[in-house]
Amino acid sequence: MIVHCTFEELNALNAGIERIRADADRGGVAAPPEVWPDIDALAPRLTGDFDVDSLADQQSVERALEFILAAAREYVDEMVLEQHPAAETAVQAYFEFANILTVHDRIRLIGFEMRALIELMTGEPPSETTAGSVHFEE
Repeated sequence: MIVHCTFEELNALNAGIERIRADADRGGVAAPPEVWPDIDALAPRLTGDFDVDSLADQQSVERALEFILAAAREYVDEMVLEQHPAAETAVQAYFEFANILTVHDRIRLIGFEMRALIELMTGEPPSETTAGSVHFEE
């Protein structure tokens, strides 16, 4: 399944990943070790629309987006409290958060569809095996 992303969404995701990496390099709050592989796998795909071809892939992208979204939310809070709700940096942080939120929601909905299709095809809820072995093409 193809995940369509706008230029603004891609910029927001890449900025969020850069901020997370910079925080980790400075010794700040870093992503949990189990999320880094998901973030590292997602980052090179953020050059345009990208494919999610299995439920396992969707779950990896969703885990990465959940952490990126949480970090973006914290950044909005930080900018609003340090400056002012209408400060340019705070407004930019909000729009970055909102763009990440929309991609996260699309990925979440794709996961619901994939789970439903796997259950329809196999007669059972998705397992670890079917999450990785059933591939979706658009």
